[in-house]
Amino acid sequence: MIWQRRIQQALEQRKAQHLWRQPHCLQGPQGVIVTRGERRLLNFCSNDYLGLAALGGDALQQAAQQWQFGSGASHLVCGHSQAHEELQRALAAHAGYPRAVLFSTGYMANLGVISALTQRGDTVWQDKLNHASLLDGAQLSRAQLKRYRHNDSDHLQQLLATTDGSGAHLIVSDSIFSMDGNCAELTQLANIAEQHQALLLIDDAHGFGVLGEHGEGARHAFSLSAQQLPLYMGTLGKALGGFGAFVACDHDMADYLTQFARSHIYTTAMPPALAAAMCVQLQRLQQGDLQKQLRTNIAYWRQLADQAGLPLMPSESAIQPLLVGSSERALQLSAALSEQGFWVTAIRPPTVPQHSARLRITLSAAHSHEQIAELVSCLQPLWEQCS
Repeated sequence: MIWQRRIQQALEQRKAQHLWRQPHCLQGPQGVIVTRGERRLLNFCSNDYLGLAALGGDALQQAAQQWQFGSGASHLVCGHSQAHEELQRALAAHAGYPRAVLFSTGYMANLGVISALTQRGDTVWQDKLNHASLLDGAQLSRAQLKRYRHNDSDHLQQLLATTDGSGAHLIVSDSIFSMDGNCAELTQLANIAEQHQALLLIDDAHGFGVLGEHGEGARHAFSLSAQQLPLYMGTLGKALGGFGAFVACDHDMADYLTQFARSHIYTTAMPPALAAAMCVQLQRLQQGDLQKQLRTNIAYWRQLADQAGLPLMPSESAIQPLLVGSSERALQLSAALSEQGFWVTAIRPPTVPQHSARLRITLSAAHSHEQIAELVSCLQPLWEQCS
């Protein structure tokens, strides 16, 4: 059978190239210390940047008493509750926009927005290292996808200058790149978008809740107005420790997405109890203490890593990659760390470009300085052995 042969060849190739991936089952809740099988591991690979994943259970339990379990349908049928409405309003206010539209995931938000906005003859301009959901959204749309060199706004400017002017332009970028940890040149992108009458969409999945004094996100951190950054996507499953996503925008754009974003229209709304619990998580985030602690932990990690001679990539975010190169060697380092009680995932192609496998070390406000120092002490000799 052609299908069986094709599937088997693809799986065998993944294994031969040291690119085989599989989930690891946890026996307890997400946190800085997790139980995997019979072992307790210090977790340095989660996107739970503020440690809120372990703090939302009480709010969810209380909300479930009022809202019970499911939403019953999509938002536009009968699944949109007061809990969803309050969450949308709270997210819009925190991000500094008139409106927000909920989506089930960041992936669905990006697919829904790009496919709803673009049409044949338009061009979507994307950073070379944008998240897969952004690239997929453009590829599934009827627009032409063009990619500029990573974090190179001059290259984007050059490419736009060569266009014939027909069709609409949508510029799309991550704010913090998920595998490199560095920030996009948002001010330059906003200026280029204004100059070329393009629409700017920023995926702030790894910045919402982290960037800004109280976690307001990338727009506040770069002092941009809502007009300069008209489409803002944030997720609820990282810094907020929960699940879901939203797109913040003006009133007309929110109405447009509600009418035309298929991944919002044709999917069941998130459970209302979860929406209510996310409002409580947002209130916890707004106090600002967790963001300060995270920034302290990032600075402490970089100081110790530098002293230990670990060649970190240029990132000031919670994502602190250690570039290895070889997928096989990245797996070996990850396994060695696991043996000593640390969970650090090896990230390999196709998630990252060929020959750029890495250990994706992520920090949380919930990590102690002692735990960070333990990781550096363990990692230093392992790195020296494989270098």
